[in-house]
Amino acid sequence: MSKTFAILGSGMQGTAAAFDLAKFASPDKIVMGDVSLAQAQHAAHRVNALVGEAFCEPRQVDALDSTALHGFLKDVDVLLSCVPYWMHPKIAAVAVQTGTHMLDLGGNTEVTLETLALDAKAKEAGVSLVPDTGLAPGLVNSIGLYLLEHLDKAETIKLYCGVLPQNPQPPFNYKLTFNVEGLVTEYDFEAVALRNGEIAMIETLTELEELHIEELGKMEAFVTSGGTSTAPYSLQGKVDNYEYKTIRYPGHCELVKVFKDFGFWSPAPIEIGGSQVVPRQLFYKVFGDALSRFEDQDLCVVRGVGLGTKGEERVQLQVDIFDKQCDKTGFTSMERLTGFSMAIHAIEVAEGRVAAGGVRYEDSMTGTRFLEELRRRGIHVKFSEEPLDSPVRA
Repeated sequence: MSKTFAILGSGMQGTAAAFDLAKFASPDKIVMGDVSLAQAQHAAHRVNALVGEAFCEPRQVDALDSTALHGFLKDVDVLLSCVPYWMHPKIAAVAVQTGTHMLDLGGNTEVTLETLALDAKAKEAGVSLVPDTGLAPGLVNSIGLYLLEHLDKAETIKLYCGVLPQNPQPPFNYKLTFNVEGLVTEYDFEAVALRNGEIAMIETLTELEELHIEELGKMEAFVTSGGTSTAPYSLQGKVDNYEYKTIRYPGHCELVKVFKDFGFWSPAPIEIGGSQVVPRQLFYKVFGDALSRFEDQDLCVVRGVGLGTKGEERVQLQVDIFDKQCDKTGFTSMERLTGFSMAIHAIEVAEGRVAAGGVRYEDSMTGTRFLEELRRRGIHVKFSEEPLDSPVRA
C-alpha cells in the first residue's frame, strides 16, 4: 500500500532521504517541509529531477509551531525529522496526536530518551517513534547488531565512523558536513559505553588511538558522544564491552580539545564590552561559518570490530565501509549514509514491521537485514573474519 511520507527539514540529509524513498518506497507522495519555502522547493525539484517523477511537493512549515505542524502532519503516514536534535521530542508529541509514525536523526541520548518517554501515548495511538536512524547514531549501531548476530558469544564491540574531506586542508583537516550544533554536541558532553558489562560514562575527546584505514593510511579515533545512543542499555548482558569513536585525520583531536578546555563551548553567558555573549553561540557562528566556506568532496569511513566466539573458536569479525561523494547524483557520502539509512528504517515502519510505541533503534530492525538493504543502494560493505590465538573462555 502506498504511503504519504513527509520530510521535516529539507536540507542535506532530508533531501537524500527523500531521494531514497522515491526510489525504494513506492510512495504515494513525499511532502518536503521546511521553515524556508525556497529550500523546500529546491529539495523537491532536485529529487523529482533525479528520479524522473513528481513524487515530492514542497510545503512551508515551522516545526516549533505546534498548530502549523499539526496541519502539516494530519495526512502524513510517516514523518522523517531532519531538524536539529533538540526539536525532536516536541515534534514527536505532535506526531502522536496526528497518528503519524516518526523517525529522527537523533544525536543526543538524553533528548532521545525524552522522545522514547512518549511510549505509552504512542502505543495508544498506534504510532511508532524511532529515534537515531542516521549514521552515528544509526548505521554504526546496525553494524554492531550485525556483529552480535554473527557471534555465538560476544565479548567486545568497537564502532568507528568519520566523515572527512577527500583533500584535507590544515589545520583541522575537516569539512563541516552537517549542522555545527551537532558537531559540538558530539565533541562535548559524555559518551555512553559498556565496560566490563556495566554502563560507563566516558569523557569526550579522550582515549585517542591510532587506526589504519586501507584507503587513507594512518588515522586517529577518539571518544565522542551520541554514537552509541541507547544501545549500551539495550545490549547490557549480551556483550561485555560496547563503544564508539569518531575517526579523523591525525592531529584533529588535540586541536579541537583546546576549545573545550578553554570554555568556548560553554552555554553560560559572559559579559564582553557591556554585552552578554554566549561562548557556544559565538563558536557556532565563527567556527561554523569558517568551516562551511571550505569546499571539497567528502568521504566516509565506517568500521565495526567484534571479538567473541563462534563455536569453539575465538574470532574477530570486522565490517568496513568506505564511501565517497556520488558524482552521478551529487549527494555527499554523509548525505547518502545518513539519509539512506533513515529511509531504510522509514520503509520498515511504513510496511508495518516495527512495533507501535517508543522503539529504540536497536530494537527496530536486525543488523543483517539493514546491511542487506544498504548494499541494495550501491553502498559497498566489506566483511572479514579471522581467528584469534587466545583460547576460548570457559
